[in-house]
Amino acid sequence: MYQYSLTWFINLYVHSLAHSSKSEDLDLRIEYIIEHFTLSIYNNVCRSLFEKDKLLFSLLLTIGIMKEKKQINEDVWYFLLTGGVALDNPFPNPAPEWLSEKAWAEVVRASALPKMKGLMEHVEQNAEEWKLIYDSTWPHEENFPGSWKFLKGLERMVILRCLRPDKIIPAIREFIAEHMGDVYIEAPTFDLQGSYNDSSCCVPLIFVLSPGADPMAGLLKFADDLGMGGARTQTISLGQGQGSIAAKMINTAITDGTWVVLQNCHLATSWMPTLEKICEEVIVPESTNIRFRLWLTSYPSEKFPVSILQNGIKMTNEPPKGLRANLLRSYLNDPISDPVFFQSCTKPVMWQKLLFGLCFFHAIVQERRNFGPLGWNIPYEFNESDLRISMRQIQMFLNDYKEVPFDALTYLTGECNYGGRVTDDKDRRLLLSLLSTFYCKEIEEDHYCLAPGDIYYIPPHGSYQSYIDYLRNLPITAHPEVFGLHENADITKDNQETNQLFQGVLLTLPRQSGGSELAQDILSKLPNDFDLEVIVKLYPVVYEESMNTVLRQELIRFNRLTKVVRGSLINLGRAIKGQVLMSSELEDVFSSMIVGKVPAMWMAKSYPSLKPLGGYVADLLARLAFFQEWIDHGPPVVFWISGFYFTQSFLTGVSQNYARKYTIPIDHIGFEFESSPEDGAYIKGLFLEGARWDRKTKQIGESFPKILYDPLPIIWLKPGESAMFLHQNIYVCPVYKTSARRGVLSTTGHSTNYVLSIELPTDRPQKHWINRGVASLCQLDN
Repeated sequence: MYQYSLTWFINLYVHSLAHSSKSEDLDLRIEYIIEHFTLSIYNNVCRSLFEKDKLLFSLLLTIGIMKEKKQINEDVWYFLLTGGVALDNPFPNPAPEWLSEKAWAEVVRASALPKMKGLMEHVEQNAEEWKLIYDSTWPHEENFPGSWKFLKGLERMVILRCLRPDKIIPAIREFIAEHMGDVYIEAPTFDLQGSYNDSSCCVPLIFVLSPGADPMAGLLKFADDLGMGGARTQTISLGQGQGSIAAKMINTAITDGTWVVLQNCHLATSWMPTLEKICEEVIVPESTNIRFRLWLTSYPSEKFPVSILQNGIKMTNEPPKGLRANLLRSYLNDPISDPVFFQSCTKPVMWQKLLFGLCFFHAIVQERRNFGPLGWNIPYEFNESDLRISMRQIQMFLNDYKEVPFDALTYLTGECNYGGRVTDDKDRRLLLSLLSTFYCKEIEEDHYCLAPGDIYYIPPHGSYQSYIDYLRNLPITAHPEVFGLHENADITKDNQETNQLFQGVLLTLPRQSGGSELAQDILSKLPNDFDLEVIVKLYPVVYEESMNTVLRQELIRFNRLTKVVRGSLINLGRAIKGQVLMSSELEDVFSSMIVGKVPAMWMAKSYPSLKPLGGYVADLLARLAFFQEWIDHGPPVVFWISGFYFTQSFLTGVSQNYARKYTIPIDHIGFEFESSPEDGAYIKGLFLEGARWDRKTKQIGESFPKILYDPLPIIWLKPGESAMFLHQNIYVCPVYKTSARRGVLSTTGHSTNYVLSIELPTDRPQKHWINRGVASLCQLDN
């Protein structure tokens, strides 16, 4: 939806010529024009961007201007975005207890940049001083050790990227403010009047919609203020068969000088070419009343006409972010703001408690989306209609029943209203766990706490205004504990924001040169394909040993992958020399390698992975070595479960061997999990996210600060006749292939990213770890 035309750009420029400050001094006059035009571009583009992209645009604008002034070193800029690209790191980590291998590898690569020579040696020799930066709450505001305290700009941010990437966003804000001014980090607020002032009768005004935001109430009030209310503004929600009605409305309004609002254009994609034609041929200055306006609302859609986007005035109006803002929105909007509804229950005290609890639950399930896969495997679009129907049901049940039917309310709210959107069974488990805090007998108590601490609780029964006053006094930013998450979740969220910002910037940049050396390096490390004929003789398909079949199937998959990798790298080398044509696929391989991404051509044949190129190649080589070791020396004593291409085939092989040995139907077999094995099948390679493995008590415990992942010990995968989880004091922990957790829903009803669930001992209620979003991962992102 981010489309702008040259005509639009020139009009803004002409506007700046007319409205910028005047001066007889030519240099000063040019400076005024540039200043006014730059701010005008920023404001006009920002109002049509979603919140997540406003800082991205501001950064690109800043860097673009600084490049023009020769203030940016391209190598440093690209390193900040990618962390550099290399396959291995020959230098040992000087402080592995706090400095991750990824961070150390980036420090090593950064040392090759201009102005950064000697960084690696300084970190080695002064690890304790650098640890203070790593441990700081505000590392972007600290002075770096030694002479590195004099670093400024991008170089300073490069070091921050290496040690504390979660604080890159505030550092970038400071960088933009320093070079452009504070106005470029304070995105303009939604201004309907301003957008209207910039429009004309022939320029459509387009609301780009986002979940939870409905501009109609504000637009209709604005129409009233301008004397265009009532019959002078006609609205229609587009859909099947509505196009011809909309066209008639526009034709009438063009003559009468009234307004037309076409809602949900994304639902009428087949009619969009007609709308484009109307805008180009019918709505023309000669025959259009100057008071006429065409308002459009649409979710982002590839089918939306480009010409309308380029020439129209685009606006986004997203719902406010944060728990407090979310709760206030619920209480200030209909139906709670209606005094009749607010007081319309025969059990007023319980009604207010459950109503507040439901609004709190609604805010939590929405705000958890900000934490990525820790919050929800799939980011569901829970909306106001889910909240409203649940409110009505509380009201109905309290009026009709003597006792509060918590089970019925839980089923309707958790399984039907909100749960009806939930497709992942682990997300459904989480939803019901979160809801159990609010729909429970304990909510009848006075001062019932909704989160750890004494800030968030059910306010005492009182007037509507007393609830508004309570909400206005809540903190603007909520601690992750309020959402059931560990404080480390903020680091995960901030790292995710950093990655999204850098990925967004990379998408806008032109292709870099170089890369042929890296391609040759990968080629030289890639072993030959596995000889399947030899392997079938060594490990024949026999009834008693299913793992031979698993091995063969895995090698077929890996051969298929390495064939694509090897072929693309060889052809890329030839294309760079001009021996073959550089196809679009090879171009993508080339472009991806330059910025350290795994090419799409490889991923099409690959196992799931979120690693950057260097990490991916190292991981692939380790997997190939694991299987070569198996071929050369027989099945391993400990299976590296993360090394399998298709993890489920290994689990099936283990179950099948057990089933055939004891003649038990395979669908009656489940796994038990022991961390102190005596005999059986061992597995390794799993990591805990959201919790850690307590090596003293041999159970899961709270994560240490800043330690986001913790390796699990070797586990005994012990087949048994029951697939049910019968043990007490355990957390049923889902295992995923990657940290994305999300996958395609398979015919089994599970995500394709999901492997199995394992039992982990715990001395806390299972609900605690469910709310924490605790899962086990086969591989990390780096």
